[in-house]
Amino acid sequence: MLDHAAIPVQMPLVLRAVPGGDHVLTAEALNFVATLQARFGLRLHSLMVARARRQERFDRGELPDYLPETTEIRRGIWEAAPIPEILQDRRVEITGPVDRKMMINALNSGARVFMADFEDATSPGFATIVAGHANMLDYRDGTLEYTDAATGRDYRVGSDPALLIVRPRGLHMAESNVLIGGQPVSAALFDFGLNIFHNGRALAASGRGPFYYLPKLESHREARFWNEVFLFAQDRMGLSEGTIKATVLIETLPAAFEMDEIVWELRNHIAGLNCGRWDYIFSYIKTLRNHGAYILPDRAEVTMDRAFLATYAARLVKVCHRRGIHAMGGMAAAIPVKGDEQANAAAFAKVRADKQREVELGHDGTWVAHPDLVPVARAVFDAGMTGPNQVRRQRQDYRIDPAKLLAPHQGQVTEAGIRSNIAIAVEYLAHWLQGRGAVPINNLMEDAATAEISRAQLWQWRRHGAPVVMADGNEGRLTDDWFGQLMQDEIVRVLERLGPNGFHRGHYASAARIVQEAVMAETLPDFITTPAYQVLNALD
Repeated sequence: MLDHAAIPVQMPLVLRAVPGGDHVLTAEALNFVATLQARFGLRLHSLMVARARRQERFDRGELPDYLPETTEIRRGIWEAAPIPEILQDRRVEITGPVDRKMMINALNSGARVFMADFEDATSPGFATIVAGHANMLDYRDGTLEYTDAATGRDYRVGSDPALLIVRPRGLHMAESNVLIGGQPVSAALFDFGLNIFHNGRALAASGRGPFYYLPKLESHREARFWNEVFLFAQDRMGLSEGTIKATVLIETLPAAFEMDEIVWELRNHIAGLNCGRWDYIFSYIKTLRNHGAYILPDRAEVTMDRAFLATYAARLVKVCHRRGIHAMGGMAAAIPVKGDEQANAAAFAKVRADKQREVELGHDGTWVAHPDLVPVARAVFDAGMTGPNQVRRQRQDYRIDPAKLLAPHQGQVTEAGIRSNIAIAVEYLAHWLQGRGAVPINNLMEDAATAEISRAQLWQWRRHGAPVVMADGNEGRLTDDWFGQLMQDEIVRVLERLGPNGFHRGHYASAARIVQEAVMAETLPDFITTPAYQVLNALD
């Protein structure tokens, strides 16, 4: 038994009533969340301070590198605890928000796993978050159903649904609608606490969980934090140690240098690492924001088969298989192109090529964002992976030099790329403020990582005066004046498309302001969703 003594707990204050709150936000559940916050809140704050201090060192010229104090962990011969049988085959995982209808479609998609996402694919309005947790209760009870009011169509979970894995919000996020001692509770502890309190025992009894994806970790100390949260929660809920299994997204540049250490800290609870490629690109820009030698070209040229991304994926497979856990591939964001068979075929071919690269590299599974992509990805992994996984397929790479994990892609920054980033950042953020976190844009299912990459690239190109290939073929720079003109061009384009009423109802003015402030900031802001969350809360 863990020591539970001397944990003063103050009951949370819930600032607003929302549908489903009577089932989700019970006194017992809130007390459990409060206990997590009381026990781990100060520790979490110190970890966020450590993040900021390390970023200050990077800003002063230091570069990410392997930690000398953990050399023995990297060199050691050891493996994580065995993976449960139900998690052995994860060849295709579908991800999506915690919206009721989309959950049912994902669970019925034929994928092995559905990652229900409280993070980047969900706009975190309080009503949306609580509704998502209410949906988890209905999933637990076998009553997750939905009737479309417009069509009358009924949606129910089938007899052989995907295995559910839940992604709580990141450690940096707060749930501003629930206060303890006048301060917002940690969004990560709120989501995890509610989920395991309501569902942990039932999932454990059925052998189907509780399983989690952990987002945006930056260090092995943050992995240690989660491990201690798991130990405490299991003890409180009467679950055997190691019942919780987690897959960690390696989607920050610092974490790429600490993969072995992250697995070590979570060795009794870890099932795999995942290539969170889109957030990883954003983190690369953010971590190296003051380093002019690491400027990336247009987003379309930052591909997984080259430079720092190819090295990162290879290292992830190497580390995972050496430690006996799954190496999960990245997202295929393509969605069907309706009414254009040629474009649809091209999009699906691109997905096949990406998944072929992953299975040949040694990945044990992959992500898709749309049910129609499940059979496409599955066919590639069925052909290339004879067993349930490739964990025993070892990569023999020698130590990967840090410089290879930092090598930028070569290519051009173009006027078209700048305009595209502005348009996508504004469009996505407007939908996010409307309450939608997974947004179809240009035949791709985008989440918050897309907006983060887009605005971070704009900041980087402006800050470092990157040469820009103009539409007329001449060379220019992204000056403040020109960026302002380009932003105005985008606002005019949206106004013409939607009209004044649609523009204002869609919160495009707020989205454009948030993007503009992030791009024009002297220091690249950590997350664009932080100021956007304040606006969302005011609108919710």
